[in-house]
Amino acid sequence: MEIVTTIRHEVLTLPAAHLGPDNPLPALRPLDEMHRIEDRDKKDLPRDMARQIGYAPLHSLLPVPVRDGYDRDRAPRPLDALVLENDRLRATVLPGLGGRIASLVHTPTGRELLYVNPVFQPANFALNGAWFSGGIEWNIGATGHTTLSCSPVHAARVPAPDGGEMLRLWEWERLRDLPFQVDLWLPDGSDFLYVGARIRNPHERQAPTYWWSNIAVPEDCRVLAPAEEAYHFGYEQRLSRVPVPEYDGVDRTYPPHSTYAADYFYEVPEERRRWIAALDGDGHGLVQTSTDTLRGRKLFVWGRGPGGRSWQQWLTAPGTGGYCEIQAGLARTQLEHVRLEPESEVSWLEAYGPFEARRDGEWGAVLDEAEARLEGVLPRADVDAAYAAWLPYADTEPGERLATGSGWGALEVLRAGWKLPGTPFDESTLGEEQQPWLHLLRAGSFPEAPGSRPPGGTLVARHWRDMLETAPATGLTEYHLGVAQWHGGDRAQAVRSWERGLAQDGPSWPVLRCLAVADREERHPERAADRYVRAFDDLCREAGEAGGGEAGDTAGEWTAAVAALGREAIEALLAVGRTTDARSVWERLAPATRARGRFRLIEAGLLLAEGRNEEARAVFDAGFEVADLREGDEVVGRLWARLTGEPLPERYDFRMRATP
Repeated sequence: MEIVTTIRHEVLTLPAAHLGPDNPLPALRPLDEMHRIEDRDKKDLPRDMARQIGYAPLHSLLPVPVRDGYDRDRAPRPLDALVLENDRLRATVLPGLGGRIASLVHTPTGRELLYVNPVFQPANFALNGAWFSGGIEWNIGATGHTTLSCSPVHAARVPAPDGGEMLRLWEWERLRDLPFQVDLWLPDGSDFLYVGARIRNPHERQAPTYWWSNIAVPEDCRVLAPAEEAYHFGYEQRLSRVPVPEYDGVDRTYPPHSTYAADYFYEVPEERRRWIAALDGDGHGLVQTSTDTLRGRKLFVWGRGPGGRSWQQWLTAPGTGGYCEIQAGLARTQLEHVRLEPESEVSWLEAYGPFEARRDGEWGAVLDEAEARLEGVLPRADVDAAYAAWLPYADTEPGERLATGSGWGALEVLRAGWKLPGTPFDESTLGEEQQPWLHLLRAGSFPEAPGSRPPGGTLVARHWRDMLETAPATGLTEYHLGVAQWHGGDRAQAVRSWERGLAQDGPSWPVLRCLAVADREERHPERAADRYVRAFDDLCREAGEAGGGEAGDTAGEWTAAVAALGREAIEALLAVGRTTDARSVWERLAPATRARGRFRLIEAGLLLAEGRNEEARAVFDAGFEVADLREGDEVVGRLWARLTGEPLPERYDFRMRATP
């Protein structure tokens, strides 16, 4: 048989915002995560679901940095892409952005099966900040969008079961310390893209595991899934069981019918095939199905309310049609984590392709007809057979490397000596970020950071913490050790490590900032404010001595550090009414920092605290955009309500729920 599937490089040029530098301050306090529920909602849930909701929720982003340096100034920029194509489908993958499938085109009809975002615009939806909408994304780690949303992954050619080629994507997920892979396979003549996925747990301990494949599709559709009930989750943080398709007098399987953003986790019966489809008014669209391991199916809608519309416009270009998401995951809801046993793995196969069926009419009849149509074009037995055929190839070593991800997997493999067939984490991928930790691993000491840049990120897993505890004590070692101890829940010991770090040579601002965070957490706000002032003074001095005002990468790191610490310091100072000190911090920020939307919002709050209400109102009237406004965050509306009783202007309305 002649194999015609090809994999090629391509460059997409899109209006794209700049990602900017990561936040250099360790994330001692997690970003607010909206996807939590009250204990009262758990008592009526199935026991396995309630148990998994309570299992290993994420309490910290460490060791992952927060990504909040992006802007909203879009300009044409090139994005590296890998195109996988046969005679029926063309999939465009972005290896530099989490391996996202940006486009899936059915070539005989010319139909785009996904919602394709015409721009690259990061927004604050990932667990660690930067995320963008559109296409098919692979969410691994913990409840929410993966920290790899805007990060590179490894990619290579791999032999496919039919003798052709697969595109393999793989990386090391740092929140749970787990390697994973995604194999994309287009059999010759197939209308379906096969996706073989695997998560490994190489540790001698259990690991919490999470996976959802999120598929963006045009929202003017009807979503079909084989369920009569669903778990509804809104931004009121309540989880309730509701009927499908009609809930509260409205057929919610039509995304435009909803007012507010919401999740519908479908309760697919055990014996039913796992699938979900989105069909337009003519009955054309996309279907996703899988082996039974990928149990959950979900619909996410933005809703037609002003907040949902604002977010849709925020994430893309003006005049672009809206989207919703259909999703598939390891558990029934995204609030759950599943247990992966020591030295084990979980794997499954998904299939994506064009679909045509009747979408309107009585729910049961529509589902029966659609499922029969799906069985006709892609029998359930064929999906199981494709999985069985793929599984032996999951360990095949990659061939030509097509993209390079991070060096964190290589560092962990060097440390533990793991053998991970099929997903090599080569020593050649170790980079500048890994070098001090490689030195700790090999020499037993943590090297001093160059004086010309801030300290890098901290590794917090128990094995790295143990190495830091036995390393020679320096200011930098005590700083990193304290961060690891804090992450491990030993906060008192973390404070002692940071206090020891203050007595060592070197800059004091990193440990002073950590101690300030600890003070805030322990409800010592005045002491926290004092330490923030000292930390900010020391940082400004260090940045000036390091040439932080000059152009270049190093200057960008110092500017990011000053901005991040200044933002925290102003918040802490205003919390205790020290407006004069807060104003002093504000005035020492770089003009370009003060001009950013987040800092314009901070300025309005500072002016209001100073009693300068008219000037605070003028900030709103002049207009600003908070590029890193968090999903579900109502801070803009709250500040506006303190200023005036007028309705919140549409440009600032990002509310995702009904408010009193």
